[in-house]
Amino acid sequence: MGFFKDFKEDFADAVDEMIPGGSVEETTDASDMVNTLDQDVDVDSELSKLDGLLQQVTDKIDREDSNKTVAVPEIKPAQPIFEEKPVKKVEDKRTMDTMNTNEPMQNNAPQASDENAVITAGMSITGDLESTGSIAVEGRINGNVTCYGKLTVTGTINGNSSSAEFFADSAKIEGEVNTNGTAKIGVGSVVIGNITATSAVIAGAVKGDIDVQGPVVVDTSAVVMGNIKSRSVQINNGAVIEGFCSQAYAEVDVASVFNK
Repeated sequence: MGFFKDFKEDFADAVDEMIPGGSVEETTDASDMVNTLDQDVDVDSELSKLDGLLQQVTDKIDREDSNKTVAVPEIKPAQPIFEEKPVKKVEDKRTMDTMNTNEPMQNNAPQASDENAVITAGMSITGDLESTGSIAVEGRINGNVTCYGKLTVTGTINGNSSSAEFFADSAKIEGEVNTNGTAKIGVGSVVIGNITATSAVIAGAVKGDIDVQGPVVVDTSAVVMGNIKSRSVQINNGAVIEGFCSQAYAEVDVASVFNK
């Protein structure tokens, strides 16, 4: 019965290929070898020997695996897709200096242009009006008017006005008049509201307070119902004033005169 002998040889060759540097014959004793050509084979005995051979091969493979060093690759932290950059804080030096010195910031209003807009007598506008040039109002405006040039009114304005210079002639204005220059209220004009200017000439009717840093001239035809606060006041014969006049902006220290 050469079946087990052939099987053993084939098995030994396969194990030699799996285990380099050695063979199955080196790991077995001579007593384990059985001559199956001249005698009957005990099947149970041969199977037990095969089990022992398999156990030896398994133990040798385990010893070789335990001696091997497994290199573990270095795991780097994942890089973010979007890199966050620090936000650079920019300070407005002009604003900080202004705050530290307690000085008002400069007015960034644009300079007056040479444009002249005319609201004709047959025109009526509802809403605010603004221009970098001068405006002549002959019609009617229901809203606030702002211009960086001269504002000339011969019509009607129902709203506040702001300009570089103001002139009203036979006009009707219901609202405050604010100008950086001279305010002239001509004959036949009616202003219901306060007037703020650097100088003023009043020849019409004003119902409101007049606050002027410079001189005020109240002409003969003028009617003023309100207080006048200015540096100096000239009241011509025939003018009517119902209110107080104060030269609060005068250069003379009135209190020191009486303390002498």
